[in-house]
This record gives sequence, C-alpha cells and structure tokens, in this order.
Amino acid sequence: MTSPKPDKPEETGRERSAARLAAVQALYEMDMVGAKANSVLEEFLLNRWRKADSSETSLRDSDGNPENAAEPLVEPDKEWLSELVHGVTKRHLELDSLIEPALKGDLTLERLESLIRVILRAGAYELSTKRNIPAAVVINEYLDVAHAFFEGNEPNLVNGVLDKVAHEIRKD
Repeated sequence: MTSPKPDKPEETGRERSAARLAAVQALYEMDMVGAKANSVLEEFLLNRWRKADSSETSLRDSDGNPENAAEPLVEPDKEWLSELVHGVTKRHLELDSLIEPALKGDLTLERLESLIRVILRAGAYELSTKRNIPAAVVINEYLDVAHAFFEGNEPNLVNGVLDKVAHEIRKD
C-alpha cells in the first residue's frame, strides 16, 4: 500500500504566500477600523477568499462579488493565515521593539503608513518565530507583498528594515 504523496513544496509555498498577503490585508483592516482578529479572519475566509468553482479561487470584495483579478488566486493556507494574524496581534509591542531600532534617522513606526507598519510586523513575526524558514525567504516574501501594494521606495524600506531585524534576532 502506498501512502499519499505529500503536497509539493511549491504548492505549500504558494498557499503560504497567499496567506501572507491575506494576513497583511487583514491586519491592515484591523488597524484601520479597529476590528477584532476573529471577525476579520472569518470575513476573509468566508467572503473574500472562496472557491468560485472547483478550479479557481477568487478574491471577493466586501459584498462577496468577484474583484477584477488578472489570474485565479491560490487559496491561502488557513492555518498559516490565522497564526500570522493572531501572532502579530498578540505580539505587536514586542515586534515594534524589534522594528523601531532598524528604522533610519527620525523615522518612527508611528510616522509610517499603516500598511508598511503591518507588513513589517508580519515579517518580524515570522523572522522571530519561524526560524526553520530562512531569513532570506521571509524577507523576499514580504518584499513581494510590499511590491503588490507599492511602486515607489516602500519595498526598499521593507527590505532594509527586515534585513536589519533578521541580523539582530538571528545572530546564529
């Protein structure tokens, strides 16, 4: 009897990448409207990300209507999404203390746009708790998330700050 094949790493990776993107969107929404993690996660999983048919997953707006997407989206790893959102929410002060020293000059977390702040927190969370994932992979994932929202210098800021955080907390 043969055992079922494990998921291909690339499939797991794509689902985790989708979870990171969804987590940043959920954290941003929580930051902007003061919503609780569980209600935002439920909204994301039930209405915004759901199977359109058996072959694709679509991003949905707040009314449950499909948004214009260039290609079908990979369904996020729900456990990873939940862990990221709950972990960042519970540890945001600790994460801020890791991020703040990595900011240059008079730049502070309070002065950063909320979306950049939640990207940095999510990246710092993974760097500090998921040591089995190489720092370069975590940084690249959140750099991709930043590129999904910004065309200017913001992705460079994310890259630089997360690189400094990684060097500080992963000195081994």
